[in-house]
Amino acid sequence: MQKKVSIITPCYNGEMYVERMLNSVLEQDYNNIEFIFINDGSTDKTEAIVKKYETKFKKKGIDFIYIYQSNSGQAAALNKGLAIFKGDYLTWPDSDDMLSKDSISKKVEFLEKNPEYKAVRTDAAVVNENDITKIIGYLSKKSNNRFKEDLFLDFLLENDIWYAPGCFMIKREVFLKLFPDRKILESRAGQNWQILLPVSLHYKWGYIDENLYVYVVRGNSHSHETEGQYEKILKKYNQQEELLNAIIDTLDIDQEKFHEIIKEKYLKKKLNDAYNFKNSKDFFTTYGTLKNLNKICFRDKMRMLRMKYRLFDKIVKLLRRKK
Repeated sequence: MQKKVSIITPCYNGEMYVERMLNSVLEQDYNNIEFIFINDGSTDKTEAIVKKYETKFKKKGIDFIYIYQSNSGQAAALNKGLAIFKGDYLTWPDSDDMLSKDSISKKVEFLEKNPEYKAVRTDAAVVNENDITKIIGYLSKKSNNRFKEDLFLDFLLENDIWYAPGCFMIKREVFLKLFPDRKILESRAGQNWQILLPVSLHYKWGYIDENLYVYVVRGNSHSHETEGQYEKILKKYNQQEELLNAIIDTLDIDQEKFHEIIKEKYLKKKLNDAYNFKNSKDFFTTYGTLKNLNKICFRDKMRMLRMKYRLFDKIVKLLRRKK
């Protein structure tokens, strides 16, 4: 008898795209599926669209559970599903992406045939929402870490790694051992680190070198020219840093060491964005902090010199205008 697989998908205002995920679940060549859909307070037609699929899921033999909650973020929505899922395996794809038809079956097959692994990940094809039939890239980008098994530090530092949640599958026993209360930390910064970091600390990842997930690039991508984008990025960094530190506090590791690693990571990110956005005040403040920590590299020094030149050039231009 096939092992049961639980698919948990949170969604907020997905009327423009949620059907492609629903259809990809229906089209799976694996039969024993529990699909838990959490509507995270959508104000559009998401609920009406999803409920139309209830009969289709029943006809296919898929256990379908629909949950509505007031808008609380993806992590809080995911927790609703984690509290009740019954599957032997767990995956949590985003509502705007798609599973390949054999995504579930091949992950389960790998884990069944390779019991030394408790978790597996795959590659994913990248498409644009304007034409989801045309592949424009792959998440692995021929990554050197594709076949790497010990991924804790890579996930922590976002080192040559990808986070599309539909690429991951873990065993139920792993989840319950790491999260006996069936709950991850809730944060607006996301829902992947909370699962991936504890799993990666204790278990090795298997890898299937196939595109078993379709990651859809949507039109609201970041742009340095967007008004207020710099402030949004800084806010995101602060939320992520807070979340990572909170996760580290739950793990049996050298917490002080990893808090320092996280601090350096985000100082470097902020230095990079201050440079790119030409925010000299933030750049020199962050540079000074990194210098005091003895974390300045040659690239940072070169950027500091260029930033000084930019500032000098700006002052000269202002003086010329006054003349």
